[in-house]
Amino acid sequence: MPSVIQFEKEFVPGARIKVVGVGGGGTNAVDSMVESGMQGVEFYVINTDVQALDRSRVPTKIQIGKELTGGRGAGADPTIGKQAAEAAREEITEALNGADMVFVTAGLGGGTGTGAAPVVAQIAKELGILTVAVVTRPFRFEGAKRMRQAQEGLDQLRRFVDTCIVVSNDRLLEVAGRKATLVEAFNVANEVLRMGVSSISDLISIPGLINVDFADVRAIMNQTGGAVMGVGVGKGENRAIEAMKKACQSPLLDKIEINGARGVLICITGGPDLTLFEVNEATTQVFEAAAPDANIIFGAVIDERMKDEVRVTIIATGFDDKSQAHAPATYAPPTRLQASALESSEKQAEAETIFSSSGSSKPSHVSVAFERSEEKPKSDSTGVGSAEKSASEAPRKDDTEPRLSFADTLQPATPAPAEEAPRTASTSKPSYAEDDGEMPAILLRRRNLYQ
Repeated sequence: MPSVIQFEKEFVPGARIKVVGVGGGGTNAVDSMVESGMQGVEFYVINTDVQALDRSRVPTKIQIGKELTGGRGAGADPTIGKQAAEAAREEITEALNGADMVFVTAGLGGGTGTGAAPVVAQIAKELGILTVAVVTRPFRFEGAKRMRQAQEGLDQLRRFVDTCIVVSNDRLLEVAGRKATLVEAFNVANEVLRMGVSSISDLISIPGLINVDFADVRAIMNQTGGAVMGVGVGKGENRAIEAMKKACQSPLLDKIEINGARGVLICITGGPDLTLFEVNEATTQVFEAAAPDANIIFGAVIDERMKDEVRVTIIATGFDDKSQAHAPATYAPPTRLQASALESSEKQAEAETIFSSSGSSKPSHVSVAFERSEEKPKSDSTGVGSAEKSASEAPRKDDTEPRLSFADTLQPATPAPAEEAPRTASTSKPSYAEDDGEMPAILLRRRNLYQ
């Protein structure tokens, strides 16, 4: 007679997630999360400024550098911020202890956030905690010194975190608009940070339509290298595709190039009317664009508060250190002269010539974007960035050479206007001479799109 195997029912608690705001910028971001009513996470703020701590709505506050600064802040000196955090290692360790995942958020360029955030991340890593940093870079008008301090702090932070996501404050000018107040502009950044953290925590702590457990998140987040994050919300008939495209084109963050990532986490959040077709429609775009060996994990969460909306959060990790994931560090908005050059008829004629010579009509969904001239990916021994290297060797007319991004390959949410003649793209690959050193850079990149 076969034996009966009995299993003991054991309660396995969910992952314990803690969000730590360091310095003034980090405190403001965490305050925004608390005000939104985010559930399933524990909040902490760490600061040298006692007045900022008093104003914070976060219940657990840690004042550091009390004797060093007298409670008046670090005076924009990262060295003071670091010393203050080092002196409070025991208290910080006690706060982080027991966490499975820690988000460290800070505004870089000042004293406390720049100097203390790497110390907090180091303590978390020593405790074996999955550590993710979400930080902001200062406005360029804040000066070269503050920008330099931010870069130095970012370099230190990346040594201790599993994933580091950087938001450029300069992008706030593009998002908020000319008439936005300072409060409204910074609220945009806080909202992006909040949605990024809440999407991950919701995937882990809230039973979803398609579940993702903590082990799945860890598999994505512990990839070495850089990372980028995008959040988009779509409404209407094509809301899933619209949300995906917005997530990949978020001006607040760098454009996501999925094909360079070793890990991709996708969270799709919608109301009770979210359909399986919509989930498939959005995720298929990413699966087709990602590298064959990329680890892609996605989940779907139902939020009763979302009416006729779909929110897509993408976190792409594991970029090579020389890849575009670190591009925000050197981002500079195009000058008027550059923008004028890009829109000139000469550029348009050049683009048309390239497409006609390749034997295919110009796709209606293709757009162009500036390539940063300050920092270009270089090929290494593994062959990463070989296409970019070939492109850099080709002669270019100026530094405003357009390039294609993953977001540009997404199908449009609405069909082309009726008055336009239908366009058909050739399904055959254009023929190129592999050893043609004179091939234009843009043609090389578009060749990759067909392969």
